[in-house]
Amino acid sequence: MKATVMYAAGDVRVEEVADARLSDPTDALVRITHSCICGSDLWPYRSMGATEDGRRMGHEFVGVIEDVGADVTTVAAGDLVIAPFMWSDGSCDFCREGLHTSCRHGGFWGNEDNGAQAEAVRVPWADGTLVRVGAEPDDALLASLLTLSDVFATGHHAAVSAEVTPGTTVAVVGDGAVGLCGVLAAKRLGADRIIILGRHEDRTAIAREFGATDVVAQRGREAVHRVRDLTGGDGAPSVLECVGTSDSFATAATIARPGGTVGRVGVPQDAKLPHADATFMRNISVRGGVAPVRAYIPQLLPEVLEGRVQPGRVFDSTIGLDEVAEGYRAMNDRETIKPLVRP
Repeated sequence: MKATVMYAAGDVRVEEVADARLSDPTDALVRITHSCICGSDLWPYRSMGATEDGRRMGHEFVGVIEDVGADVTTVAAGDLVIAPFMWSDGSCDFCREGLHTSCRHGGFWGNEDNGAQAEAVRVPWADGTLVRVGAEPDDALLASLLTLSDVFATGHHAAVSAEVTPGTTVAVVGDGAVGLCGVLAAKRLGADRIIILGRHEDRTAIAREFGATDVVAQRGREAVHRVRDLTGGDGAPSVLECVGTSDSFATAATIARPGGTVGRVGVPQDAKLPHADATFMRNISVRGGVAPVRAYIPQLLPEVLEGRVQPGRVFDSTIGLDEVAEGYRAMNDRETIKPLVRP
C-alpha cells in the first residue's frame, strides 16, 4: 500500500510500504477515505533531522473498516468510523475520567509503521478508539466529520479550557485551522464577542463566518493595544492560544484580563513557559494541553451530522495521496489553510 514518509525537513515522500494488517485481537483494519495535513506536521517538516528509515506521517482520518480482530465488539467490517489522533483502550482509569490522551495503553498515529496519510491503517484498541458514524454523509459532511479527529475537537478543548461560557468575550490567537475552529467552538458555547488575531484575509473571512465579531491584524504590542482597546482596557477574560510559539503565548498572556484564563492547545515549540511572571502577577490561569478528542466526539458529532456546525470549511484544498509532498509545501508557504487528502 501507499503511505507518506518524512525523511528530513522538507523531504516528504509517498512510498510503497507493507500492507496494514491485524496484529492483536483488539485491532481493526481501516481503509482510509479521508485524511489531511495538520499544522503540527509542519514542525518536523521545518526542522526534522535526516533519518535513514523515515517517519510515517498523519494522525487524522475517517475510513471504512475492512476487518476486525476476534475481541472487537462495537464496530464491524463495513462501518464508517472516525478515529481520534490518538488511540486509547477506553477502559483504563484515565479514559474513564475523559482523559484519553493519558490512556495507559494509548499511542499516537504517525510512527514507524502506522501513519494515517496512507491508504490504510491498523487501529489498536478499536473498541475504545473508533467512533461509528451511522449516516451516509456526502463529501462536505465527511470533511466536517474529519475535523472531529483533531482540529475541531482541539479548538473545542481550547474553548473549554479557557472557560468560555454564554456572554463571554473571547480572544483567539492564531488564524490557522485550529484557531478558526476555536472561533467556531467559542460561538457554539455562547460567546458574545469573539476577537481573532490574524492577518490573512482568506482565513479571517472564514473566522467571521464562524462567528468572529472583530479581527485584529496587527502583531506584537500593536495587537495587544488593539485587543485592550476593544475590551475596555483590561483584556479578554478568555483567551485561546492556538499556535504554540513563545510569541503567540506571550501575546495570549498579555491580552488576558486579570483573573482570566488562557486555553492553550498550540503544540509548544519552547521548553520554557514564557511570561510566567506576568501570568503569576495578574492571576491568569493557564489550562489546556493535548486535546482528549475521544471524550469530545460524542457530544460534537450530532451537531456536525445535523449541519448545525460546519467545521469542514477549514479545508480549502483537496489533494490526492500522491500529491501530499506538494500539500506540505503549500501549507507551509501559507498558500492553503489545511489540505484534505483523498487516498
